[in-house]
Amino acid sequence: MASAKARHILVATEKECKDLKKKIENGGDFAKLAKKFSKCPSGEQGGFLGEFKPGEMVPEFDKVVFSAEPGVVSEPVKTDFGYHLVEVISRKD
Repeated sequence: MASAKARHILVATEKECKDLKKKIENGGDFAKLAKKFSKCPSGEQGGFLGEFKPGEMVPEFDKVVFSAEPGVVSEPVKTDFGYHLVEVISRKD
């Protein structure tokens, strides 16, 4: 069964999400930015969500996690919770 480890930063707007992505692309530390800006309790752990299987997260999130290249920060992902930047740490298919 497929599984993945990922981290994310959850914010209210697409603009915040894009601004954070630029900071990361310019050398910003994902975990530090998650601790400072993420609206999710996982922000305290640098955005780390642990290991999960398909179907355990909302569909929009799953789609990215189970298709994106590990180590690459996604474009903003909109869910009912807000906007996420997602980074797949590892995935077993």
